Amino acid sequence: MNPEQTCSIEIMQYSLNIILNTILAFIGSALIGILLNNLPETMLFIVSFSILRLCSGGFHLKTSSACNIATILLCSLTPYFFSITGNTGWIINAISLVIMILFAPNPDKNAQIPRTLYPRLKLFSILLVGLNFWFGSAVIGLAYIAQSLTVIPWNRRL
Repeated sequence: MNPEQTCSIEIMQYSLNIILNTILAFIGSALIGILLNNLPETMLFIVSFSILRLCSGGFHLKTSSACNIATILLCSLTPYFFSITGNTGWIINAISLVIMILFAPNPDKNAQIPRTLYPRLKLFSILLVGLNFWFGSAVIGLAYIAQSLTVIPWNRRL
């Protein structure tokens, strides 16, 4: 790689958009989390959701604006409105684990991830979800089930 040579404007613009969208989602979620007095849960949700998403991939919305709005609402409102306890947490973790075993990774076609990395991404996704059986976090469980549902290739089933 030549340090004197730069990437195309399209690639730099695409990369900058990804960074800005990520920052916007974190800030928007944090602001709503603060307003709802639910900031720690909101931040735990968005971090858990994002880390699993990096490994497992998943469905993408058509526009970055739609993605930002959906991410902000999902990450800030889910831990506020939904609470899981007892066996429900184990059931949600088990469902997430099965989905990861069956469908992860399901990367975006633009991601250009080499297929040789798919087994590692699947393993890491499974390990992340499996760790929540030990942590027993309701918020992480909610984040993982939400992310798991985006990995299922629904369009292939229609």
